[in-house]
Amino acid sequence: MSVPSYWREMPQRYRLEAARCLNCGKISFPPRKICPSCKERSFETVQLEREGKLLTFTIIRVAPSVFTDQVPYAIGIVELKQNVRILCQIVDCRLDEIKSGMPVSIEFRRVSEDGEAGVIHYGYKAVPKDH
Repeated sequence: MSVPSYWREMPQRYRLEAARCLNCGKISFPPRKICPSCKERSFETVQLEREGKLLTFTIIRVAPSVFTDQVPYAIGIVELKQNVRILCQIVDCRLDEIKSGMPVSIEFRRVSEDGEAGVIHYGYKAVPKDH
C-alpha cells in the first residue's frame, strides 16, 4: 500500500470511523461516497463500537509473503454492535480456543511494516473478551 493511500485511511483505521447515510441510516465501513442501499451521497461520520462477536473464522497456514513470519494465524469476520462486519486478525489466544459466536473487542495493533526503515502499518485486530 502506498504511503499517501495509507495516510488517507487513518481516520477509519485508528478511530473505527464509518459513514451513516443521512437518507436511510445505513452504516458503511469503510466509508463510501455513495450509499449501497439508497444511492444517496450525504453522510455523517460515526464512530463504531469496539465490542462485537466473531461470526466465522479461518486459520491461515500458507500466508502472503508479508505475513509468512506469523503463520499459522487466524482471521475472521466480526459483527460489531451497529451491525457492521469487519474482517480482521484474531489475536491473544490459542488457535484451538477460537469459536464462532465468541465475544471480542477490537484493538489497534501493528499489522506490518515496509522494510526495516519503512512505514509501520497499524490496524485493528480482534481480541477475545475472556482474555
